[in-house]
Amino acid sequence: MRIYPTVFRVCFSWMDAEQAHRIGFALIRAAHTVGAGAVLRRLFAPAPSLRTTAFGLTFPTPFGLAAGFDKGAKGVNALANLGFGHIEVGTITGAAQPGNPRPRLFRLVQDRAVINRMGFNNDGAAAVAPRLTRALAGLRAGYDGVRPVVGVNIGKTKAVDLDDALGDYLVSARALAPAADYLVVNVSSPNTPGLRLLQDVETLRPLLSGVRAAADSAAGRHVPLLVKIAPDLSDDDVDDVAALALDLNLDGIIATNTTIGREGLGSPADVVAAKGAGGLSGAPLKVRSLEVLRRLKAVVGERLVLVSVGGVETGADVQERLDAGATLVQGYTAFLYEGPFWAARINKELAGLRR
Repeated sequence: MRIYPTVFRVCFSWMDAEQAHRIGFALIRAAHTVGAGAVLRRLFAPAPSLRTTAFGLTFPTPFGLAAGFDKGAKGVNALANLGFGHIEVGTITGAAQPGNPRPRLFRLVQDRAVINRMGFNNDGAAAVAPRLTRALAGLRAGYDGVRPVVGVNIGKTKAVDLDDALGDYLVSARALAPAADYLVVNVSSPNTPGLRLLQDVETLRPLLSGVRAAADSAAGRHVPLLVKIAPDLSDDDVDDVAALALDLNLDGIIATNTTIGREGLGSPADVVAAKGAGGLSGAPLKVRSLEVLRRLKAVVGERLVLVSVGGVETGADVQERLDAGATLVQGYTAFLYEGPFWAARINKELAGLRR
């Protein structure tokens, strides 16, 4: 029997979405702090059959938590206890920033979706880096075998002009790469003005090349580098980014970020309009995310790691993405609706499908 849907309806559904997120995340961290972490790790440990190798790293399960939930590396170890094979922290910018004015996070419960215009609210790379270092040390100490992997997602500081974006990304890369298992360049959020213009391949090429060089130099090793793209790219643009990633020998592509589209929603149009601008995530993104994944796979084949995210809710959804060419799969929005047992349930379903 699943009790969290009732908990969500009674305790959180009426609450401001950002406040509910803050409370829920605090409870997850508290469970770890009071010593329940070891019990949860044993209870929610993914089956060994789910272990997955990508860009030289071994993941306990192909299913992980997408960027956006833990924007400041404040709960990496607590989230790892819940069964995620990797936790992607961020998006983190070179300088601290408050993000966009509140309210800026909205649920569309009927569609199992969320609209956000958070605007990369975070404490900045310099403040997050030591937290990442401590989190990785905790994971290494807390897992005898394969530990969850930590990715770091970096973006552009809002106050920085597009012409100076490379330097801003380099600040983050140098500070965060030493404590990252892999690094993601986010050029696809709709909530930082002009950011998506960086997806143009002529602009993207020097950005990715610069970040890769800075990350590897700062870490003293090769740090796997991925780029995260939007679902709103045209098919031709998806092909162009894939070709660029191959040309630059990137390690992978994450597809996709949130969408600015509002098509196919079941929520009343006036309700959707009242939420305002922002990126839409959750179940409505499933079809396009899968389309982009299949298109990328057709271009890159086995030469790049593809990470699929968007509309993932069940173990069957994860397996569908793996069958379509993804090596790793991420989720986020359904976590808000399904609660803390979600990752463990997906892992159990996934292991059952493989049997």
